[in-house]
Amino acid sequence: MHKSIEIDEKIFQDAVKFYGTVFNIPPLASKIYAYLLFDYEKVGIPFDEFVEVFSASKSSVSTSISLLLNAELIIDHNKMDERKRYFFINDGYKKIRFEKIVQKMKDELKLLDDLDQFKKNHNGYDEKIEAYKALLNKNIINIQESLNKL
Repeated sequence: MHKSIEIDEKIFQDAVKFYGTVFNIPPLASKIYAYLLFDYEKVGIPFDEFVEVFSASKSSVSTSISLLLNAELIIDHNKMDERKRYFFINDGYKKIRFEKIVQKMKDELKLLDDLDQFKKNHNGYDEKIEAYKALLNKNIINIQESLNKL
């Protein structure tokens, strides 16, 4: 089997390192994700190609693919006339990722509001907390406006 896509080794290595850190995923899962980034024509990459390209066991590849599918980083598709599953980057993940970020910021804002209320009842006021809350609110609005455009 040959590679069905062309990759740039330097960009690939940079992507493996970056996405491994950003998504907190193991090295093989990061390699699979980075490899899929080069599937510009969205033809999909079959399981066997990952096994061959990365010289990894079927078990390791299967575990990494399951992790990526569960994290919604990738999706799979079966073609009508084949048993093979083809894997693709989940283009919708960008939106999912930022929705999760917004939710975490909202959760933090709620916690800070609760702490702020508690402090006010005990004669405390923190100007830095207010500035931080304003920054959170501003970023939530900016991200939500951008998400609406996606």
